Parts: sequence; structure tokens; C-alpha cells
Amino acid sequence: MLGPRPTVAGPAEARHAPLTAPGATGAVRAMEAVLERVLETRLRQARDTDAVFARDMADRLAAYVRRGGKRLRTAFVWCGWRATGGSGDASAVLRTGAALELLQACALIHDDVMDGSPLRRGAPAMHVDFAHGHRAGRTGGSAESFGTSAAVLAGDLALAWADDLLTETALASPHGPGLFEEWRAMRSEMVAGQYRDLRAQASGSSGAEEAQAIAVLKSARYTVARPLALGASLAGADARTLDALRAAGRCAGLAFQLRDDLLGAFGDPALTGKPADEDLRSRKLTPLLAVAVRLAQTTGDREAAAVLAPDADVRPGHTVERMRAALERTGARAEVEARIAGLAACGLRHFEATGAAPAVRREFAALVERASGVAPRQAEELV
Repeated sequence: MLGPRPTVAGPAEARHAPLTAPGATGAVRAMEAVLERVLETRLRQARDTDAVFARDMADRLAAYVRRGGKRLRTAFVWCGWRATGGSGDASAVLRTGAALELLQACALIHDDVMDGSPLRRGAPAMHVDFAHGHRAGRTGGSAESFGTSAAVLAGDLALAWADDLLTETALASPHGPGLFEEWRAMRSEMVAGQYRDLRAQASGSSGAEEAQAIAVLKSARYTVARPLALGASLAGADARTLDALRAAGRCAGLAFQLRDDLLGAFGDPALTGKPADEDLRSRKLTPLLAVAVRLAQTTGDREAAAVLAPDADVRPGHTVERMRAALERTGARAEVEARIAGLAACGLRHFEATGAAPAVRREFAALVERASGVAPRQAEELV
């Protein structure tokens, strides 16, 4: 349990945060400024610790974080805060968003190590970048082993920075215990989801229940549900409102994950920043793949069932194209598209139950559309 709120002012970056409440887009821009000040502080501390560590690892991590991403989690923190009456000084909300972006860096770096992904955000993944540096320096030993080990440490550093920032924020807030509890639960769920994902790949699972559990733990709660609850906790939300926001986030977060699955199979690498066939080549268990396997078995499509099987031999090019064709032919792609639309609308219904003002509901609808790639059917009712 956190201690009482300190009487001293918060960290330096808090004192520069805007005192008025911008919209979600403005909140993300303001969070970027807070995040930049946090990174500058952490880099100074790293240089004080050790010059080599600062140059090789802390600088590399800061550059990685600065490359950005969707910043959706910050926007959902903002919506959760606004949905429960948050107004005035937004500094704690912005610092929480910045902590989430640092945690996301940890998650992505470690995920790429476990998946052996070569690209992230249109550039070499962290472990690949470290390996390149090892080769360029003509250092002894395996470049791949060095890159993997260094990337694990970089992810750990990102997690430490995130935890430090969130703890500082919680200690300076009258709602710190609630904020910290949401953060604690989210970190455990994130690790649980990642382990279930790793275990499913090792066991060759293709079950729909397993795929759903992974999607809920690893993405739906982490990307939308917990960020909404983090923001709401900073406004002192009651249990009923928190439950409604978590339900809204679970639906919207699953829609986001299903869209990500489709992009992983059919997306343009120039837009996604990562290879389009990675999930297919690795036979990664996703709801999309689970749906396709079920439909192939139900309809007796032996060719699709064979090419989608967990133990099928995946060869570059031809086999991946056959898998894409099977996803289309079985109707899995169409079914997942329909589920995305339904989940997006479900998220809006739960969000409306919070009693949020129409302007905040419209903002949430816009974020759900951005995350899921479809306009929720209820969005037009909010205009």
C-alpha cells in the first residue's frame, strides 16, 4: 500500500504540464512533452551512473521510445479521466500516459526477442540493433546472443523507468492507492498474456478459448481497459463506473487485437512497420487463426485445415500465400471483420453506461474507430 500524499511538489515534469484540459489529441501532444522531459532526466541520471551504459543502452532506449507509436493508451487514459469528471490540472494523467509509453517499450522489446521479430516501428528491433552494433565493433562472441541479452536489459530498463514514474505520480496524488492497484494488476496481466502466448506456440495450440484468453490478457486489458481505469482512478471513480469502463475497454481492446491480427496477416509493412507474414510463418495463435481452423474443420476444407495446422511445414512465399487464401476461403477474414464491428459497438454501449458527457463519448468513439479500423454503428447517435 502506498503511503500518504507527500506535501512537496511533484517531479519537475509535472510542474510544466498544462493546467487546462485539452482533447485527447491535445493530451497526447502534452504527454509527448512530459515524456521528453522524463527521458532527459533519466538520461542525465544514466550518464551519472556510467558513461558506457548511458551511451550504449540508455540513449538507444530513449531513441526507441521517441520513435513513437499509436500512443493509444495515453488517449484512453485521458478518456477514462474525462468520463468520470476529471478536469483542471491534468499533470497526473499526462505522467501516467508517459509511464504507459515506457511500459509499452518494455513490452515490445521483450516481445520482439521472444518472437524473433526483425523490425519494429519501421526500424530494426532492439535486439537486431544491438547485434548490428556488436558486429560493427568487431567484438568477440555471438552477435545474436549479445543482441538478445542486451535487449532484455533494455526492456528491463524501460520497465524500471515506467515504474519509477508511475510511483512518483501515485505518491503525489490523493488517489494514488487506486492508481497503483490498477497499474499492479495491469503488469501482472501483461506478463500472464505473454506467457500464455509463448506457451501456446510451444504446444502448437489452435483452440479458440486459448486464443481468446491470450487476446484478453495481452491486448484488450492492457491496451484499453486498464488505461481507461487508470485515468478514472485519478478522478476518484466509484466501483460501478470502473466496472463499466473495464467492460468498454475489454470490448474495444478485443476489436483492436482482432484488427491487429488482420494486419499481421494482410497488412502493408510500409504502414505497419513490421513484416506482414510474421504471424503466419510462426503459426502464432490468434483469434483469426483459431476461427479459420474451426471453419475449415466444420466445412470439411481439408486443404485449408492442412495448411493452417500448427505442425504444417511453412516455406517462404508459397505457403504463406496459401495460408492467406485459406483465411479468405474459409470465411475467417469476413467473420473476424464482423466481430470487430460488433465489439466496437459493444464498447460504446458500455462506455455510455458511465454517464460520460456526449463530447467525451464522441471522443471515445473516435478512438475506438482509430483502434479497430471501423466506425462503430452507434457513433452516429452521439453526434
